[in-house]
Amino acid sequence: MFISFEGTEGVGKTTLIRKIYDYFLSQGKDVVLTREPGGTPIAEHIRSLLLAVNHEEKMCNDTELLLMYAARAQHLDQVILPALNAGKIVLCDRFSDASFAYQCAGRGLSEEKLLLLNDNFVCRMPDITFWLDAPIELGMDRARARGALDRFEQEKVTFFEKVRGGYATLAARYPERLKRLDAAQLPDQVFEQALTYLK
Repeated sequence: MFISFEGTEGVGKTTLIRKIYDYFLSQGKDVVLTREPGGTPIAEHIRSLLLAVNHEEKMCNDTELLLMYAARAQHLDQVILPALNAGKIVLCDRFSDASFAYQCAGRGLSEEKLLLLNDNFVCRMPDITFWLDAPIELGMDRARARGALDRFEQEKVTFFEKVRGGYATLAARYPERLKRLDAAQLPDQVFEQALTYLK
């Protein structure tokens, strides 16, 4: 089983993933915990480029999109597909839905570019995607409480409202796969919401 976790900044993805990871371990399951961008040494290098705030030049939107997919291709090849082929459960913090939400809905890139990349480089989609949805200001307050903000976290509220709208579009388009969780609730309550779908 391949499970991805999506949402804007500070919605509690890391907390939920850890709870579900521990839940599967308690059930005796073989489970892999990973993230995007990242998950492999090469992909983690790409992640550092994407999140850095001190570039001497502005990263263009197409570069951002292509770097995301370069990291994703490496991640699929080295981690996700081998784990799935070995019968393991894969829990992934973000996957290709994030590219639609952030680069298409947020940045305004055409969906055709994304579909071209998906068709050529994404051979496996998640079986279920949990969209942790919470008001943007709540999430940003949580993100700021964690410490210094990365390049994405420094975006304006209007950007994240577009991203949130992108996730809403995906939830309406793929209701069988993408499940909305009310992430404004307490972590244990969010976990219980997810558990109802997993069971």
